[in-house]
Amino acid sequence: MTASNDITIIGAGPAGLIAAERLARGGRRVAIHERMPSPARKFLMAGRGGLNLTHGEDFLAFLARYGPARRFLEPALTAFGPADLREWAEGLGQKTFVGSSGRVFPESFKASPLLRAWLARLDSLGVEFHTRSLWTGWDGEGALTFAQADGTTLKLMPQATLLALGGASWPRLGADGGWVPSLRKRGIDITDLASSNSGIEIGWSAVFREKFAGEPLKRIAAGLGGDSRRGEAVITEQGLEGGVIYALSRPIREAIAASGHAQLWLDLRPDISEDTLAKLLTRPRGGQSLSTFLRKSLKLSPAAVSLLREATGNRLPEGSAGLASLVKRVPLLATGQRGLDRAISTAGGIALDEIDAGFMLRKLPGVFVAGEMLDWDAPTGGYLLQACFATGVAAAAGMALWLGKR
Repeated sequence: MTASNDITIIGAGPAGLIAAERLARGGRRVAIHERMPSPARKFLMAGRGGLNLTHGEDFLAFLARYGPARRFLEPALTAFGPADLREWAEGLGQKTFVGSSGRVFPESFKASPLLRAWLARLDSLGVEFHTRSLWTGWDGEGALTFAQADGTTLKLMPQATLLALGGASWPRLGADGGWVPSLRKRGIDITDLASSNSGIEIGWSAVFREKFAGEPLKRIAAGLGGDSRRGEAVITEQGLEGGVIYALSRPIREAIAASGHAQLWLDLRPDISEDTLAKLLTRPRGGQSLSTFLRKSLKLSPAAVSLLREATGNRLPEGSAGLASLVKRVPLLATGQRGLDRAISTAGGIALDEIDAGFMLRKLPGVFVAGEMLDWDAPTGGYLLQACFATGVAAAAGMALWLGKR
């Protein structure tokens, strides 16, 4: 048994690291335990295509992106919001900017320079790192247990613990949901983990799949029922991926759970009204094939034109009005979502009513939680990282307050 007099943080992602920074600045002795050989692997992966830290839209619109979890997350997001995250990054020497879409990036576009500066700061604050240290739950005396790389078991009895273990998406980067049984055994209510911000499965014909897998669908809109989003998608062998699909993850997931499928629609020209499209289609076709005519008159890509045929079983409507209506509402049936191994984030997790205002588990005094392992969900665009940072900051404040009262 190894006794610990202060704070143990389990998980070295953004939520755990920012909590460690806050607590160490407050004079606490902090040790981080991480099962992987190095910290923040998913954070680094997120930065490969340009690290989207947060979003610069109006704050009320920003809050609405968190859907049912908004009420729970609002205090944390208010206390540490987009402006605070940008100021923090710039304090590490990483200036940020707002892109044309409203997304916020470091000027370097990369995660690695920010992470190097961050880890150096944590080292200067005396934060201890223990990698290849896998948390396996609690023993009969209430001690935290960790499986070590050398085959031994480490036991700790800290004054307070923060669980920041992530969800279960991209498990090869460290977060695999392995914490669920340990918490359920302690009576914590956990919503089953599921894919979020993931691609959808559509039963393409072999011809369409072979010819167009990998082709983009740019400047489109997608919808499910009355919920719609604008963005881009990519045709895959399995179906569709991309921001416009990820933004509908929650309603797609709910529809599939309820009926086994989700009936989506795509608007291939959201910038033009249906009436205007119909007028464009009344122009003389001449000797052009219908596919060529659609491409030239409506400026549709070959993939988009073929999608119209795919969605209708190659029975395109006759007349300009029918074609215009189809372009504005191409029906697609999603039969599933891609698995957690390819999802960007995780839905489900620790039920929010299990957590008090200080991010402590009500049934486990002294055990706090933060980040993606909580039951909240958000689209891509900076919302995921922002909430991980904000809940880490909130949990650190809750821990400091709770320890102070003791």
